[in-house]
Amino acid sequence: MSVGDSSQKTLEMESFHTRFSAWTPFSNKSLNRQLFQERVALISHWFDLWTNKQRQEFLFTIFLRCTKSQLRFVQDWFSERKQVARVDFSTILPRFISLYIFSFLNPKDLCAAAQVSWPWKFLTEQDCLWMPKCIKFGWLLPYTPADKEYGAWKNHYIACVSSLEWLTPREAAATYGTLNEPKTEDEELQERRREKCLRKILWEKIALRKKELFRVRPPWMSGTCCPRRLKSKGQPWLSQMGTEPVGLGEVLERQLVLESLEALPKRSSVSGSHCYPLLSKSDQHGVYKSNDSSSNAYQLHMILISTRIPAYEMVMESVKAGVVAVVYEHSGVTLESLLWLTERALQGRKAQSVGIFSDGDSREINLLQGYKIGIKNLLKPEVRDFWEKLGSHVATEEEGGHVDLFVPLGASEAGMKVLSQLSQLTGTLFTAPTGIATGSYQHILSDWLGPPWDRGPPSIYFSESKLQTWSSLADFLEDTLKSVRKNLSPGFKSLQKSISDRLIGQFLFDSMSLANILNNQEISQALADGLMELSKKDSDKPLEFLSSFLLKKCNKKRKDFEDVPLTEHDSKETLDSFIKGRNHAAWDTKPHLSRSDRNVEALVELERKLQRGPAEGRTRAARELLESERKFVQQLEILSNVYVRPLRAALSSNRAILSAANIQVIFSDILRILSLNRQFLDNLRDRLQEWGPAHCIGEIFTKFGSQLNIYTNFFNNYPVVLKTIEKCRDTTPAFRAFLKRHDKTIVTNMLSLPELLLCPSRRFEEYLHLLYALRLHTPVGHGDREDLTTAIDQMKKYKGHIDQMKENIKMKEQLSDIERTIWGCPTLSEVNRYLIRVQDVAQLHCCDEEVSFYLRLYEQIRDLSLFLFNDALLVCSRGISHTPFERTSTTTYQFIASVALSRLLIEDIPDSKYVKNAFILQGPKCEWICATEAEDDKLLWLSVLQSTIRSSMEK
Repeated sequence: MSVGDSSQKTLEMESFHTRFSAWTPFSNKSLNRQLFQERVALISHWFDLWTNKQRQEFLFTIFLRCTKSQLRFVQDWFSERKQVARVDFSTILPRFISLYIFSFLNPKDLCAAAQVSWPWKFLTEQDCLWMPKCIKFGWLLPYTPADKEYGAWKNHYIACVSSLEWLTPREAAATYGTLNEPKTEDEELQERRREKCLRKILWEKIALRKKELFRVRPPWMSGTCCPRRLKSKGQPWLSQMGTEPVGLGEVLERQLVLESLEALPKRSSVSGSHCYPLLSKSDQHGVYKSNDSSSNAYQLHMILISTRIPAYEMVMESVKAGVVAVVYEHSGVTLESLLWLTERALQGRKAQSVGIFSDGDSREINLLQGYKIGIKNLLKPEVRDFWEKLGSHVATEEEGGHVDLFVPLGASEAGMKVLSQLSQLTGTLFTAPTGIATGSYQHILSDWLGPPWDRGPPSIYFSESKLQTWSSLADFLEDTLKSVRKNLSPGFKSLQKSISDRLIGQFLFDSMSLANILNNQEISQALADGLMELSKKDSDKPLEFLSSFLLKKCNKKRKDFEDVPLTEHDSKETLDSFIKGRNHAAWDTKPHLSRSDRNVEALVELERKLQRGPAEGRTRAARELLESERKFVQQLEILSNVYVRPLRAALSSNRAILSAANIQVIFSDILRILSLNRQFLDNLRDRLQEWGPAHCIGEIFTKFGSQLNIYTNFFNNYPVVLKTIEKCRDTTPAFRAFLKRHDKTIVTNMLSLPELLLCPSRRFEEYLHLLYALRLHTPVGHGDREDLTTAIDQMKKYKGHIDQMKENIKMKEQLSDIERTIWGCPTLSEVNRYLIRVQDVAQLHCCDEEVSFYLRLYEQIRDLSLFLFNDALLVCSRGISHTPFERTSTTTYQFIASVALSRLLIEDIPDSKYVKNAFILQGPKCEWICATEAEDDKLLWLSVLQSTIRSSMEK
């Protein structure tokens, strides 16, 4: 073989070297190009065979993978080849043709056209258009315009019109006299009556003409805020529905409902449309003034607080002075309404930062009822529009602006994707905490994503000492505040919600200070340790032994405190570590678990070993998993040691407190759960003994997930267990005394038996948080990633089942409470029905419908309460009853009617001199003219009512 042949073969071999795959050579450009064209042809062939839906899904996937420059290329291609927007004729046609077109407009229309754009303004102010209109009335310009001056004839026309004295014939006769003979009083009276009748006829014809135009208006035209239609003639559909076929009647009724929704005015928005006024005239001056001072605008911080947060009143009280706080209802509010509340609070200013304190987990934000914002629905038009408009009210990332989400989205891959998508959509930095939440809201005080902070986002909005108190005791405070709200809310009804929430939060904070909480918990823990040591020593002098023990513990505490030098900057860190250390000590010294117990000591030692190890993400999540699982098992063992063992011992000694059957019903399922979790904890401990980056933990979870039928039995029997406990407590004095001795003691962590039985229902949410954190820090090629994904699917499915059970029970109780509250209320309990919002309104009556709409007088008949469900509207009358010799009052409700949302018509009544915030609700048989007390209430109510009607009609 010659040297030339070998070199040629070498070049051919090199030209076939591949990259990325075995099909793509990177040295041979011609083959590479040919192969690329073949692949494009193949994909194009597939695309031609797909359905429209498949093509849309393919384009959606492709656009998600495109960069900004590639998306800009697509946009430029469409703008060049596919003209979507209409072309301005004045920029294409010759100027003399454009002027000829504008010459057909009257002066009023020319002034309106001048406000369209700068080209139109220039053309419509030309002298050749206005000079004929002035000369027609004999208004000659008193000077010759300069060469570069335009608009002189228009200004002269406006000046002449403004100086005219417009007088009616009667006013002109009274001022200048008349050539006719004076009329008698009777003739004058007859002439006035004749003029009144003529005006009435003209008004009726004008109203009839407008009504006919409204009927024939094409469906693409917007609605109108014209006066409401006449009751007798304006809505003939109610009388005609009975004569139409059933199917056709439903279609017409549905079309009328949708048309009534489209005809309602919409609020002002960023995009701009005719709608509700955003601000009153008195507020608008402040808006423009604040826009001029941009340096002060960026000092503003705002926090949105959801009522879904437990004890949200205390969170409201924790807000710092100077921070704009907005409390919004989790249910009964739409995204549009929430955006309106934000814009009203900002008053046209731009915020440096906006915080959203709402419910959620590491994958999604439970922003509103029906709006769980996650990676799946983030690009929906209404959701995307909300975030884009919210981001427009915040300073850009270059200016230091950011949106802070108090939801642990930084602890999972899905949450990180949500934050990334939001930042790309809005151009604003979105941040969230990275901590793992297991049983509390401590994650908001952990590290946050984003640049290094001079001060964390929580310290921007809140007083950290109050926020830390709330985060540690949120669940217990919510139970307390339920009764506080019930007693104090009626007294605060006339106040704004933000003010009443602050008052309730301040009342609770004043009742329990942070120092008292820390001191009381520390003292109770020291006493519990002393009693445990006393039980071990069996001393003859218990008081002397206990005092000596407490004195030694106090000296040890003082010595430990003196060994640590403190500076003024260490106070926060010291308080945080002190609280965390106290919480750890409270769990490590459980009275029912002896310190000599080798299993507990081994687990605690293993946790400390993992804590001393490298601060790697998987290690932190594994340590948190082991620690939280140990605490969970200890809580379950309280049930076994404090309740089950004494009851079985009493049963064996023929002094039974409960029968064997009742003990089996109450505790059998929870004991099986305890056995399962003990085994799970042992498997975790064995796996984490020699923990390393390559070790796997997902298979333990998958094995645990395959045995969740034990939990299923517990949750299915949970209502029966609670009823059995209540029945035995009422009928068995010995069991009642037994619960009185053991419930809410130091041994049970101040919890009762029903409260201890709640622990399993909360554990699955913690499992999901921990699993997502483990997968976040597990590389793609790691052997544990697939098992973790399988375990996440198992836990997510089971948690969804638990959440659905909770939601069904909650909705059933809510509907039962409403039935008991409303006198004469029909049965409301139906599948998938739930309450959305309750709105108090005043029912009005029009005194004379023949009068012009803007001159109509209304009188209030009674007070109404509107109960909006997801499928119906309940209308009730509202009254107040007073108790003799007492200041308190109670609200009573009387059922009036219920209307299916698919048959409800809504009509807006624009504000006039005699009525404010009014609207009309019309069902098949009844009509209610209603008015809210404030403009905010009307806007929020109509917004949620429209959204609910559309949702019910889409089902």
